[in-house]
Amino acid sequence: MARETEEWVGASDDTPPPKRVKLRLLLKYGGRCYRSGHKFRPGDKIEFDHIRALCNAPPGENWNRESNLAPILGGKVHQEKTREDVGERVKTDRMRAKHMGVWPKSPSPLRSRNSFKRRSA
Repeated sequence: MARETEEWVGASDDTPPPKRVKLRLLLKYGGRCYRSGHKFRPGDKIEFDHIRALCNAPPGENWNRESNLAPILGGKVHQEKTREDVGERVKTDRMRAKHMGVWPKSPSPLRSRNSFKRRSA
């Protein structure tokens, strides 16, 4: 079945989704948080999170689009997701730096097993 409306794509990473897009996302996910499955009730803080974090996007790709957004419960649930995204970014940067040979070497080299003197009793 073809999509009836065009997918919303943000002009930049900072462009917030309009209300019509937020409503479509809430309907798509059945009024539930996509991480915890919590059914949203009046008074809940509803935020919209990028499923694949913008900080992890390859250069030149625009991930600020409707297909990459989902409703998430604000507060602890969203903070945990953000922490995971940042951890993924840190690991990727560390692996890239190591591959390029710019990762700092250990200040104290590992000693071999033979370098430890055995004491006789």
